[in-house]
Amino acid sequence: QVQLVESGGGLVQPGGSLRLSCTASGFTLDYYHIGWFRQAPGKLREGVSCISSSGDTTYYTDSVKGRFTISRDNIKITVYLEMNSLKPEDTAVYYCAALVYCPGTLPLYDHWGRGTQVTVSS
Repeated sequence: QVQLVESGGGLVQPGGSLRLSCTASGFTLDYYHIGWFRQAPGKLREGVSCISSSGDTTYYTDSVKGRFTISRDNIKITVYLEMNSLKPEDTAVYYCAALVYCPGTLPLYDHWGRGTQVTVSS
């Protein structure tokens, strides 16, 4: 059973920053490609970013390029999403998931965590 735990969300003003963290239990996170997704009210879940298992390949959707940075720390067994210059349009619940491949948005497992709420508002 794969369990993913997202954390780090919160309420920030436009232009602010947050760092989201993704940790896993039930599997070794280091071995997997990991993606970040987000879902805003009334909208479908969309892929935001991903990082390959080795960390050598990263991908960002156009709307976050230059503002978000995905990384992984194999010592802490954590995948991060550094979010800078946040906009109200970034408001959503953010999820992480193991992927079949990166670049890509196909989850390897049909298990989603609770997500972490990111709200960008003044």
